[in-house]
This record gives sequence, C-alpha cells and structure tokens, in this order.
Amino acid sequence: MDAHDIIHPAWLRIAHWLNAAAVVVLVTSGWRIYDATSFLGFAIPAAWTLGGWLGGALAWHFAAMWLLVANGVLYLAINLVSGRLRRQFLPIPPRQVLRDLATALRGRLSHADPRHYNSVQRLAYVFVMVDIILVVMSGLVLWKSVQFPLLRTLLGGYEGARRVHFFCMAGLCGFIVVHVVMVALVPRTLAAMLRGR
Repeated sequence: MDAHDIIHPAWLRIAHWLNAAAVVVLVTSGWRIYDATSFLGFAIPAAWTLGGWLGGALAWHFAAMWLLVANGVLYLAINLVSGRLRRQFLPIPPRQVLRDLATALRGRLSHADPRHYNSVQRLAYVFVMVDIILVVMSGLVLWKSVQFPLLRTLLGGYEGARRVHFFCMAGLCGFIVVHVVMVALVPRTLAAMLRGR
C-alpha cells in the first residue's frame, strides 16, 4: 500500500475503535448507574444497560473509563505533537460551517477527498473532543469528589457535576447517531477506518 493512498494511519484507526468500544461500555453501564437514582425523573430501559446491577455497572464503567482516558490522552498527544490537530480540525470559520451545513442538508456536500474534513466535520470532531474532556472531568468529581474540590466547584458542586456528566453523555450519544448516519450515507468512510484507505 502506497503511503499516499493511506487515509487514516494505523494508530488513528486503533484509537478510533478502542474509543468506540470504551464509549459503548461507558454509556450503557452509565445508564445502569443513572437508573440507580433516576435523578432526572425518568428511567432508561434495563435492556439498554450493562452491568445487571449497580455494582456490576460500576465495575464495567471504571474499566472502560481507564481505556478511554489512556487512549484519549495518547490520541490527543499524537495529534498535538504531529500538528495533525491544527491541520485537520482548524480553523472552523462560522460562515463556512453554515455554508457547509446548508450544502449538506441539500445532499450536495462533496466527499471527494476523505483526507480533508469540511467545516461541519471539523466542528463535530472538536465538539466531541471537548465533550469527552468534560465527561472525564465531571466523572472525576463524581468518583473522587473530595480529592477534586476546585473542579467540583467549577462544575457547580456534586449535583452540578452529575448533570454535566449526564448531558455531556447525551451530547456524545447525539454525535454517535449523526456519525453512524453519515457513515451509512458515505460507506467508503467505514472502509477507510477499517483498512486505512
């Protein structure tokens, strides 16, 4: 395989699939943890959850948390050191985002070169990176509230952190739905994430 044919290098594909697995486990076990209190007044169907009971869900959640954090730190470090973060995701001009969004909604957005992200993709990927950072930060407050007093205060106390954690998770789920729909519309992007080209 010629290096110029590669759309996604191996490290990126591995990081992507490890993150995907971690997020699925975190979300489904998190729903089970949420159901233990249902602090927002509704419950999530047990069939959608992982862990079977609160202790089991917590065990799955913490295991996947370490995978997400380790993988995420490595992903961000490689992106920052290589300059890929700046090249692939910046800038994100608001006018271009609106233009690309309007073009996408009309079904006319070009995907001729999957190596280059349009402004909507850039915004979505930057959103999910920030969202995951907030999920981790709020999760730290929920896990070790006493050890992170400043972070707890910044997130509005324990209850505030719990809401931040839940709504950031919901934002992540929204991203996943849109991401899967876009992959279904442009299936060669899945092949690129599996084979690299």
